[in-house]
Amino acid sequence: MAPPLSIPLLLACCLWAALAQSDSAKKSIWDDPIKFNSKAKDACLMHVSGQGDYTKLRISCRNKASSYYCDYQGKPNFCRAYSNNPRHYFTQIMWDLRKQTNACQGPKVLRALMCKKAPDEAQMTFVSSWPKPAAPKQTAKITYERKPATQKPAANKPPQPAPARPGARAPQPKKPTPKTTRGQTTPRPTEHGGESRAVKLAQEYCWKSLQGVCAYFISWFHRN
Repeated sequence: MAPPLSIPLLLACCLWAALAQSDSAKKSIWDDPIKFNSKAKDACLMHVSGQGDYTKLRISCRNKASSYYCDYQGKPNFCRAYSNNPRHYFTQIMWDLRKQTNACQGPKVLRALMCKKAPDEAQMTFVSSWPKPAAPKQTAKITYERKPATQKPAANKPPQPAPARPGARAPQPKKPTPKTTRGQTTPRPTEHGGESRAVKLAQEYCWKSLQGVCAYFISWFHRN
């Protein structure tokens, strides 16, 4: 028979092994960060810590130009699958974060696939980040003023004369000058006075029978 002290010693060894296993699991979560690279090749680390009833997750990344970090918190212990394998819970979150160009500009709520159907309290919710993302610039709206439409002058409306100055004499309207058309000649007025004079001279100086012929020649000489 085994001595009676062997049974307690065996139980102690089993309990010590269980505690050591649980301590190593906790150490793998709390002390050993999860490493990954973002889509832009930023080197990132995931640190998990406890803060009261909440579990806190810090994601810190660095590249050649700068560094940044962001914090999430939640109660993943509300998910039964998390209690069975806590590190795999955050490994699934890491798989989604490495698809982002900037690991801190991903979704505001991180949902592990194993606890996707768990309540919202079990999910990791965004708290803060550094540096803060720049607010999008608002483009200024350009307004165009409409100019009033200018009224076109009427086609048949004559231009209005400028108002006369006080004391100035109004211009007299010009009389229209008759235009003479080419080819038209003005008839010369007939000299009735010359013909009567020629008749008188013919009566005085010619015979009675020749007075008509004399009057014709006298008037002809007067015309020329």
